[in-house]
Amino acid sequence: MRVAIAGGGNVGASVAADLCASGHQVMIIESDLNLVERLSPTMSCTWFAGDACEVKTLADAGLAETDVVVAATGDDEDNLVISLLAKQEFGVPRVIARVNHPKNRWLFNETWGVDVSVSTPHLMTALVEEAVSVGTLVRLLHFAEGKAQLVEVTLADDTPAKGMMISELGVPRDASIVAVIRDRRVVVPRGDTRLEAGDEVICLVTEDSEDSFRKVLVAQPLPG
Repeated sequence: MRVAIAGGGNVGASVAADLCASGHQVMIIESDLNLVERLSPTMSCTWFAGDACEVKTLADAGLAETDVVVAATGDDEDNLVISLLAKQEFGVPRVIARVNHPKNRWLFNETWGVDVSVSTPHLMTALVEEAVSVGTLVRLLHFAEGKAQLVEVTLADDTPAKGMMISELGVPRDASIVAVIRDRRVVVPRGDTRLEAGDEVICLVTEDSEDSFRKVLVAQPLPG
């Protein structure tokens, strides 16, 4: 996979190192020449010196041949411009953008060419909720402007799914259980997998199926 990362700071360089280690072709686009000179000899990825907010820079870097662009600079305005250019000018299939300030998260959507936005504060909140919440649907990541969500539920003792096979749950057609974590071990979900209290169930749902899916795994509060 060919990946272009705009921004060679701590975040961009770390993402690049991980992707290179996984065998991907990675290029970092960075405007700070001093940073390029200092870090390029220490990393196996390709470095391209230039302003990623400029169409010419992106064209010279070969963005049209890229599978994924990651806008990882420390400036939200730059990340939005980079995302928009990547999607509209170069037709990059997948654009991932870093959100530096949570108040700007609402801007990082399809209108600006963003397929997936990553906001560290929101992600940390989700991870905290995932760690301490039982019997509650916790949103971990969202895709396609929130139309699809990766969610997690730690099944409580009163879950309606207790002891049932996945095939018996009546999972909505546009939702899917993608993993079950039991006793710190990942269980690949199959139709005959029986769920137990304490299981961490990770699911992919759409905005239309989220409420129906919640009812499958989470006990409904008593009226009054």
